[in-house]
Amino acid sequence: LGARNIYAFASHALLSGPAVERLRASAINEVSVTNTIHIPEERCFEKLKVLSIAGLMAKAIGYEHSNQSVSSLFD
Repeated sequence: LGARNIYAFASHALLSGPAVERLRASAINEVSVTNTIHIPEERCFEKLKVLSIAGLMAKAIGYEHSNQSVSSLFD
């Protein structure tokens, strides 16, 4: 019994201190983060998956520019 796969998600990947080493050594299969902050190349590792929020930000800027509500982005 127990988990077959473990996935982690964080909106902002600070990856400070020993975080990278701990995540590498962990039973976690994949760590998904957004590209809201720069992740230096030396902090990247094989389990890390960086997801772009460019499309979401473009829509939010477009809605704001045309005085539309951004609430639909969170549905």
